[in-house]
Amino acid sequence: MDLFEYQARDLFEAHGVPVPGGLVARTPEEAMAAATRIGSPVTVVKAQVKTGGRGKAGGVKVVKSPEAAREAAERILGMDIKGHTVRAVMVAQGIDIAEEYYFSLLVDRAQRNWLAMCSVQGGMDIETLAAEHPDALARVAVDPRVGLDADKAMEIVAAAGFAEADRAGVADLLVRLGEVFVAEDATLVEVNPLVKTGNGDFLAADAKVTLDDNAVFRHPDHAELADISATDPLELAAAERDLNYVKLDGDVGIIGNGAGLVMSTLDVVAYAGADLPGSPSPANFLDIGGGASAQVMADGLGIILSDPSVRSVFVNVFGGITACDEVANGIKQALEMLGDQATRPLVVRLDGNAVEEGRAILAALNHPQIRLAETMDDGARLAAELAVDTAATSRQEA
Repeated sequence: MDLFEYQARDLFEAHGVPVPGGLVARTPEEAMAAATRIGSPVTVVKAQVKTGGRGKAGGVKVVKSPEAAREAAERILGMDIKGHTVRAVMVAQGIDIAEEYYFSLLVDRAQRNWLAMCSVQGGMDIETLAAEHPDALARVAVDPRVGLDADKAMEIVAAAGFAEADRAGVADLLVRLGEVFVAEDATLVEVNPLVKTGNGDFLAADAKVTLDDNAVFRHPDHAELADISATDPLELAAAERDLNYVKLDGDVGIIGNGAGLVMSTLDVVAYAGADLPGSPSPANFLDIGGGASAQVMADGLGIILSDPSVRSVFVNVFGGITACDEVANGIKQALEMLGDQATRPLVVRLDGNAVEEGRAILAALNHPQIRLAETMDDGARLAAELAVDTAATSRQEA
């Protein structure tokens, strides 16, 4: 999960990382009040979006009064920056910047360790720095078993070429950033720029943090950091039901058991629909996992059928630990639970353990929306064709 800058700034502050004062505002009036509360002669109004290039897009303004902060926020709020709508700004304390540096700490999965990158040339895109001045970017491996301790921090600042007089101060800040990395289960902590002020202090003037979603069970407070406004409502509803669901742009709903099988099903459906009118394609990824209880099937079908773009549904299940007859009973009970909500064609392909028993249960059900398919290819083709037919019927009724 990527954090907004103001969230990362607050996280830094909570762990003792020196940062400029900053407050989030979602209205121009809140921005004016924030600037008044911060009380510095100069404040910076910064668009809060999870993308770079804010300054070039006009999303960062330096102002010298609370009223000017209000006016800047009024211009910035609602802006579109690389497809991201600005819904909040951070009003930050102005800094007397003498020097700008760069630092990041990230998980290097390829090398199975952490990687620290640091440069005395900060304030520019790291990609530009790496391309134009590769020698100016120090790359230092960090052993996760040891962490970014004082010795490693001094190695990093030496490799980056900091002046001898500045190394101890910068290294102390890097150690604190390493503590954030560990304590919050981050996969990335980045500061650009890390600044030296006119009086010789070192501050994290910018903050970028990515948290590891796999560690969320250790951090219940991280749920408060999620940007719900940017999440599809169907994905939110699925998450509340512990379903592995991702919304896509097509019109054929997909349910499968096992991520690999679902991914294969997406490909087969996309291929089957490529030469049909309208090119029907997958509307979602939904993995119900190893258990296909009635409630799981009902929740999954309910989420998919609440998507107005879905014209048909393809249930593709390989019976293993959960046998096909259990899956079939789950579908039967799910349809009973859904009742009138189950209004679109449902293609079911079962294979594996107890497949004949499962098919017999669904055949005996004789539900008007259920079609059985022998193979995955047959099911994908039928689901794509039914999506075309349903779309045509909807147009005629309109």
